[in-house]
Amino acid sequence: VRPAQARTWSAYRAHDNVARSLRAVEAVVRHLDAVREAESVILESASKGVTAYLDAVDNLKSAEDFFTSKRIGKAGDDALKRVDELLRKAAAELENEFSRVLSECSKPVELEQLLKCLPSRSSAKDSAESQPNPGAVLSLPTLIDPRYVPRLSKLAQKSVQLGCHKQFVKIYRDTRSSTLELTLKQLGVEYVTAEEVQTAQAESRDAKITHWIRCLQIAVKLLFPSERALCDQIFEGKHAWKDHCFAAATSKSLLNLLSFGQAISKSKTSPDKVFLLLDMFDRTLELQSEVEAVFAGDECAENRKSASTLVKCLAQAAKKTLIDFKDSIVKESPKNTSTDGDVHPLTSYVGNYIKYLMDYQSSLKLIFQESSNGDGTKSGLVSEISGLIHAVETNLDVKAKQYKDHALGILFLMNNINYIVRSIRRYIKSIQLRETQEIEISLIGWNNHFLVLSSEAKDLVGDDWIQRRRRTVQQHATQYKRVAWGKVLDCLSAQGLTSSVGSATEGIAGSVGSIGSHSSTTSTSVIKARFKSFNKQFEEVCQTQMNWAIPDKELRDNLILAVAEVLLPAYRSFLKRFGPLVENSHHASKYMKYTPEALEQTLGNLFAKKLPQ
Repeated sequence: VRPAQARTWSAYRAHDNVARSLRAVEAVVRHLDAVREAESVILESASKGVTAYLDAVDNLKSAEDFFTSKRIGKAGDDALKRVDELLRKAAAELENEFSRVLSECSKPVELEQLLKCLPSRSSAKDSAESQPNPGAVLSLPTLIDPRYVPRLSKLAQKSVQLGCHKQFVKIYRDTRSSTLELTLKQLGVEYVTAEEVQTAQAESRDAKITHWIRCLQIAVKLLFPSERALCDQIFEGKHAWKDHCFAAATSKSLLNLLSFGQAISKSKTSPDKVFLLLDMFDRTLELQSEVEAVFAGDECAENRKSASTLVKCLAQAAKKTLIDFKDSIVKESPKNTSTDGDVHPLTSYVGNYIKYLMDYQSSLKLIFQESSNGDGTKSGLVSEISGLIHAVETNLDVKAKQYKDHALGILFLMNNINYIVRSIRRYIKSIQLRETQEIEISLIGWNNHFLVLSSEAKDLVGDDWIQRRRRTVQQHATQYKRVAWGKVLDCLSAQGLTSSVGSATEGIAGSVGSIGSHSSTTSTSVIKARFKSFNKQFEEVCQTQMNWAIPDKELRDNLILAVAEVLLPAYRSFLKRFGPLVENSHHASKYMKYTPEALEQTLGNLFAKKLPQ
């Protein structure tokens, strides 16, 4: 029995060994067959059937794992070597297919398609002027036919298994980068240097800035988000790759787009340039949050830095432009004055300049880093505005001293300071007010005007700025009356005409008070000489000042009224007391040429030059 059992057990073990061997051989044969089947597919082009090609790659990867984990001998080694060769060929073919599909599908986005993505747009002829509505929800343009996106995604995912994902990333970066550059080029965006901007004409430069702002909005709101979405779809689940691919694909286009802003900020400065810089600063700052969102992630840090650097450069350029303008005002030639005391072109320019600056309050406050510490000190912006005004006033003081006629110099100062006050006043009247405060303004003190100021506008010119300028204009008006009309009023003084003159109160700014009765010692010839002197002085002043200019009708009327309020009472008093000595003499009209009414009418002709019709 025992020998029979031994033989049976040996037969059983032999059968089991044979069965195991057959199973092992069967697995080897199955994988060898899979390699042969995959080989026939791999040797073909992937474009004939991507799904079948990817399945063949999967089979080869499975065979590679099998032959790597099993010790089969020379046959296994030969099979593994062949599998590796086929996988290398498959990787190259998949790269070619990825590149081919991506290149064929990547076309520059047409302008018309971009306009369709906007919530509202003008007609086709105005397409170049269209721009996104900041508060509207935009639909992103289609960069690649959606039918091919799954194929590209599968190819990209397979590159991970084959260890060739770096080549895929490079293909994606190069293809999408060049396509995005072409799209922006169609919009008129190319790399620009500061020298190219500097040589451009002012009109051309301004138009380009407006166009650049619109292109920046389209890129940030439409093109870059679309690129981000496409990258996320193709490299789904690979966050590091997605961010890297997106950053690489958009970096050059972003630099081209920002280069124009950088060039403008570095180009030669001029006073008017500040408004262009502020417009660009406003738009780039408005888009900054969207830039931060679309370029999120560590891989996009340089892109975010490039955008934020431009904002800072524009701010610094605007700040420098204002400082340089202030310095140029101080250096303005003092000999450049008007012959009639009119508002100087520099004054009107600066007045309008400050008015336009007030439209950029929020931006300027950011640029000058205004703070509300409540410590009573002036903020950076207020200091700059005050500095501009002070520079003009300093320059005007020097110019006023160039006039040989002191009265004309005073009139020049009064005209120019009045212009600055009224320019700011007109602006304040035009703005919509939220917080209001009523203050009384009187330019020279004759009429009261009530003006409502918003707290923001009030802060810009200073709490008591208008009141102080009002007092300055009042002082110039008083000084003008004394200097211009002092000699005329001296002729109406009773001093020297009688030896018994009662208490008289006359002065340059006052009237001839009550003059005592003239005595018999008063000579008629002296009275005639005084009337004659008055006529001569009055006519000379009027003849001269008819050619002087006060362009502000309200200021002109008030100043004439102020002169009349001093001159006419003095003349009536003089005429009443001393006229009887002359009126019965020969040629009395030669001396008593004017009635009070005639004087008033003549005064009305003063400062008529350049008076608005």
